[in-house]
Amino acid sequence: MAKVIGVKFRNSAKLYYFAPNRDRIEKGDNVIVETARGVEYATCCHGVIDVPDEKVVQPLKPVIRKATEKDAERVAANLAKVPQAKKTAEERIAAHGLKMKVIDVEYTFDGGKVIFYFTAAGRIDFRELVRDLASVFRLRIELRQIGIRDETKILGGIAPCGRECCCASCMPDFRKVTIKMAKVQGLSLNPGKISGLCGRLMCCLEYENEYYSQVYKKMPKLGSTATCPDGTGIVIGNNMLKFLVKIRIENADGSLLYKEYPLDAVTFKHSSGNDDVKLTKEEQEELKELEADD
Repeated sequence: MAKVIGVKFRNSAKLYYFAPNRDRIEKGDNVIVETARGVEYATCCHGVIDVPDEKVVQPLKPVIRKATEKDAERVAANLAKVPQAKKTAEERIAAHGLKMKVIDVEYTFDGGKVIFYFTAAGRIDFRELVRDLASVFRLRIELRQIGIRDETKILGGIAPCGRECCCASCMPDFRKVTIKMAKVQGLSLNPGKISGLCGRLMCCLEYENEYYSQVYKKMPKLGSTATCPDGTGIVIGNNMLKFLVKIRIENADGSLLYKEYPLDAVTFKHSSGNDDVKLTKEEQEELKELEADD
């Protein structure tokens, strides 16, 4: 086991481990740490705890010290410069005729470098822009192109569920999300209902995918034939939370019976699992952009 202190940077949900120093550091304290980007300001999420060695990337860098009021003032001063820096960058981008959009600006803790996050349809030759910005700010300049999912993570917003976007609040890293996840969960494949603010598949589809994948193997395939206490019919729906199967039965007089039955009361031919979850060509064409990588 390794003794660590967990910290987060800015408004990120990702937790980073550092080795404790002699200071008594508790949850909510601001600290100064050294990272690959240099010295940074972070917030402690918990005091010293023990974590398994396999979850720690060695060697751990130690917390340099607790942050002071002067450090907090420096961070506030850097944040105050962001709106003007963004405006200046947008003006210089327009002057160079570049098709790129500035999403966010970040000053490093020591104020020696400015990082501009931007989106663009393709690759951008911004070498002249960097030189221009360096002459304006007289600092080191870094331009970092990000994807549409990262843009939503930075800007945030209210998701269709009414809560703040997962990527901007509670999700440390992006995970792979596929159309098959939506189909296994029995969701409508309407792009407007399964895509988030970024225009890609909602990240929450991955959260319960393991459960639905296991239950899917136990349920009859839609459109298949199944036998129930009232006869034999066609499966038209599955409730994978209540383990109910909805079956359409055609009676001898031609009338139709629609009824739900407990899964254990239905007999059917089991499928091989998720291998039979296939999209039609129309579905693939309509939904391919939702699953596309940035």
